[in-house]
Amino acid sequence: MTRKKKCTLEITEIIQMYEEGEKTVDIARRANVSTRYINSVLQQNKVERTPHGSWKRKYRVNEDYFKTWSNNMAYLLGFFAADGYISSRNHTVCFSQKDPDILEQIREELQSNHPLVMNNTGVYTLIIGSKVMKYDLMNLHGMTSDKSNALQMPEIPEKYLSHFVRGYFDGDGNVTYEGYTVTFVGNSLAFLLSMKSVFDLRGFKTKLKLVRNHYRLFIVSRLSLKMFADWIYREKEMYLERKYLEFEKESLEATELIDKISTAKTISEKKKNFIELYSHCIDENKACKGIGIDLNTLDIWLRNDLEFEDQFNQVKKVVRDFT
Repeated sequence: MTRKKKCTLEITEIIQMYEEGEKTVDIARRANVSTRYINSVLQQNKVERTPHGSWKRKYRVNEDYFKTWSNNMAYLLGFFAADGYISSRNHTVCFSQKDPDILEQIREELQSNHPLVMNNTGVYTLIIGSKVMKYDLMNLHGMTSDKSNALQMPEIPEKYLSHFVRGYFDGDGNVTYEGYTVTFVGNSLAFLLSMKSVFDLRGFKTKLKLVRNHYRLFIVSRLSLKMFADWIYREKEMYLERKYLEFEKESLEATELIDKISTAKTISEKKKNFIELYSHCIDENKACKGIGIDLNTLDIWLRNDLEFEDQFNQVKKVVRDFT
């Protein structure tokens, strides 16, 4: 008795592959079944059949898109590194996002008319059938079907690096401007370490942490967020507007922030010097003159800086207890 062969493809995959222009004989070989079985699946699901000898695609796409660098190509490559998927069983390339607007931009950029599909969790997916595009992503840019764990930083020309990072940020990044934090989440330590090096070289303040079973890369501080935004949105073309608007909450330019930080450091140093001088002379007037401020400035410091007020009162208490 002949054992029945087990089909290695889902019915939806069989239909999609046929609609993308693959021959039934090739689908059958990949699915480990007969051509007759494939024809039966297509018939049962009322799939419109392609005339014999005609292999015109139902959907179009610029298959050679990832062969040539451009600002938008770098953005799409970064977005794919974050939220893309290569099937190991057929020639499909997928982009996923909760925001359909950015997927529509990607579809237009790829000169595609493939439909967007929404799953039951509200996530949209753009599924593109293209053997050429799949192998370009794998062979030219190092993407794999196990991308989440094995992702490596592609070799990106310097002029396109900010666009790649913007794409990755839109796919797998988050910004909380009130907390002055940008966060990237991923399972590939090698990739996030490469990203951290890119950020460190540009003077961004960063942290990398292991949180349960994944890694988090942070950009922290108000100045670093401003510098990061100025870098990734310079000459921007494609981007997620809701993330861009978070950075627009910053009202100061980077140079103004640097001046503000410098001033804050100077004031902090003056407060430290005041406490040290006051602990020796126990005279507010002398201590103020010694660091070049007046009593009115001292009063403002005491009202607005609780830590400074505590240090000041501790010195006074020691003096009272001693006398």
